[in-house]
Amino acid sequence: MSIFIDGRTRLLVQGITGRDGSFHTRQMAEYGTRVVAGVTPGKGGQTFDAGAVRVPIFNTVADAAEATGANVSVIYVPPLFAADAMMEAAEAGIPLVVCITEGVPVLDMTRVYPFIRDHGARLIGPNCPGLITPGVCKVGIIPGRICTPGSVGLVSRSGTLTYEVVNQLTRVGLGQTTCVGIGGDPINGTNFIDCLAAFEADPATTAVVMIGEIGGTDEQDAARFVAERMTKPVIGFIAGRTAPPGRRMGHAGAIISGSTGTAAEKVQAMTDAGIPVADRPADVVPLLRERLDASVRR
Repeated sequence: MSIFIDGRTRLLVQGITGRDGSFHTRQMAEYGTRVVAGVTPGKGGQTFDAGAVRVPIFNTVADAAEATGANVSVIYVPPLFAADAMMEAAEAGIPLVVCITEGVPVLDMTRVYPFIRDHGARLIGPNCPGLITPGVCKVGIIPGRICTPGSVGLVSRSGTLTYEVVNQLTRVGLGQTTCVGIGGDPINGTNFIDCLAAFEADPATTAVVMIGEIGGTDEQDAARFVAERMTKPVIGFIAGRTAPPGRRMGHAGAIISGSTGTAAEKVQAMTDAGIPVADRPADVVPLLRERLDASVRR
C-alpha cells in the first residue's frame, strides 16, 4: 500500500506548458503516473505531448476536473501566481494539491492555508519535491530511478536529503512505500505528524525515516507524537547542526530564534521520544537496520 497517492491517482498539472511543468510532466508520465489533464489559461483546447500520451489542456482547473475526473493537482507556476493556483485547485474540489513552486511569499500562505483547509483538501508544499509511491505513481520532481518498492516510509523537509537517503535505502535493498517531501517553508500544508499518522495507519509500512532540519518546532511536535501514538520504528536525522546561531540556512523556515529551533534541541526531543538520530545521512541505514532487527527479535 502507500499514503496519499496510488494507482488510482489521476493527475492534473497546473502550468503544464511552462519550462518546469512540461519537463516534469513527461517525467511523471514516463514513470507510469496517469496524467489526465493540464491547465494553462489561454491554451484550453490544445494538447500536450507527454510521450506515451497526449494530455488535454484546459483554461481552468474546474473545467479540467469536470472533464477528466482528476483527483490530484501538481503546481509548477511562478511564485507570483502560486497562491491563486493552490486555491483554484481546492475550490475545484481537488482533494490533494501538491505545490512544487519555491519562493511563495509567507503572507500569501497565510491566506492559502486556511482556504485549503476549509475546502477539505490536503496541500503538500509549497517549496517541496512532491511525493512518490515507488513503482506506482510519482507526483513532483523526486527522481524515480533512485526509488524501489518496499516497506519503509520517508518524510522530509529537505528535498536534497530526501534523494540522498532514498538512494541509500534502495542501494541496500530497503524499498519504500511512499516518500514525501513536505517542504521547508514556515507555513506548509502537510507536516510531519500528518505523514507519520498516515504511515502508522498504512499496513504496508513497517518503519519510517524522518528527516528534519533547524528552525521551528515541527520536529519536537513530531517526536511527542511518535512517543505517544506510534508503534512502528522511526529513525531521525536533523540537518543544519553546524549552522551559525541566528543564521537562516537553506529553506525559509530554517530560522533559529534563541534556543528554539536549534539542531541540539530537536535531537534531544527525538532522543527523549525513543527515536534514534543519525549523526550523518550515511548513518540512517545502519540505524534503521538495527531498529528493524530489534523489532523482529521482539
